[in-house]
Amino acid sequence: MNTADLGLPVDVPSTALFTDQYELTMLQAALAAGTAERRSVFEVFTRRLPEGRRYGVVAGTGRVLDAVENFRFDADVLGFLRENAIVDEPTLEWLASYRFGGDIWGYPEGEVYFPGSPILRVEGSFAECVLLETVILSILNHDSAIAAAASRMTSAAGGRPLIEMGARRTHELAAVAAARAAYIGGFTTTSDLAAGFRYGIPTVGTSAHAFTLLHDRERDAFQAQVNSLGRGTTLLVDTYDVAEAVRMAVDVAGPELGAVRIDSGDLLLVAHRVRQQLDELGATDTRIIVTSDLDEYAIASMAAAPVDAYGVGTQLVTGSGHPTCSMVYKLVARAESADPKAPLAPVAKKSTGGKTSIGGRKWAARRLDERGVAEAEVIGTGAVPVGLADRQLLVELVKGGQVISREPLDVVRDRHASSRANLPLSATQLSRGEPVIPTEYI
Repeated sequence: MNTADLGLPVDVPSTALFTDQYELTMLQAALAAGTAERRSVFEVFTRRLPEGRRYGVVAGTGRVLDAVENFRFDADVLGFLRENAIVDEPTLEWLASYRFGGDIWGYPEGEVYFPGSPILRVEGSFAECVLLETVILSILNHDSAIAAAASRMTSAAGGRPLIEMGARRTHELAAVAAARAAYIGGFTTTSDLAAGFRYGIPTVGTSAHAFTLLHDRERDAFQAQVNSLGRGTTLLVDTYDVAEAVRMAVDVAGPELGAVRIDSGDLLLVAHRVRQQLDELGATDTRIIVTSDLDEYAIASMAAAPVDAYGVGTQLVTGSGHPTCSMVYKLVARAESADPKAPLAPVAKKSTGGKTSIGGRKWAARRLDERGVAEAEVIGTGAVPVGLADRQLLVELVKGGQVISREPLDVVRDRHASSRANLPLSATQLSRGEPVIPTEYI
């Protein structure tokens, strides 16, 4: 079943108003000036990584492709624009038949990126490209921030599985996108059923403290859960006294108890005590899952603890302190006329305050050392050097307005794991530092 075609509540019938008003007013002025049809190239990039981050993660590309396909000005949308006098009638007529008919190239989803990387390149007329700015940035900035946080957390976990459980800590639709981005970054499951339905991410969940408090005795709650879900379930053991709850959990479920979850207290200390107690009770295969406002630093601190899995919520869905990647969408080249054969001329913003950009339609490649480890992100506007021809990063995503590259989420997830593995080992350090490889312009 292709859930992308179901029109689920996490989707919208049109993405056309996921935009800023100035994109429409620019369109109106360009149409009147005769410059709207000039062939143009826009690029998405970030001038710097969030403070202390060593690499970024491209996430949200698949959602961008969906958004571009659904960027349509239907009667209700046009009526809103007309009633509020946002644009004039000629512009409304132009919007009524809007379909993106250009080309989009980009880093494959799941790939890592660095300052200056041309993460996405959108080509077409100025009119059709400028309208997509906000929705593209909205998706990529959010999803890439979550994926980067997830990547750091999975790296810190050292192979132990992580559960995404942040739906209650963010907007209900953002939660679905966050679960998708976390899965790309290496999380194994989510508690969010909409994410499971929409994207096929494995879902998990058992009970909260409310279930224990509902019953007259903790034993009654455990017995009810085991009767319903089986001995392999996960019992929450920190509602009252942890040691007593662990003893009771094994007594109820037997040594076949699947796992216990700890959600409060000194997790490092409690995990050691619970592991010892479980082993003494004969539940040597019962796993320990810890939750409670974890981030990558807390996860790393428990590397030596007998923990089998982590559940992460708030810090994940807020980007662990960096909820955006500060990506921008800039015009880097445009033709001097509407003639389709007119050559492209590079253009760039020149200003103070670190907001300059580099003009020209760019390519990107990652140079490797003799051991196959990444050593530089190379970006250029001219011919690609022979030695980098097979290391180019951008792939074609949309051609002539048609999406030509959609991938299963598991492929994207595997790509990220491979891409991160090809970075220098220092990429996974949690200490503050500069990007793990430099960006070189040629």
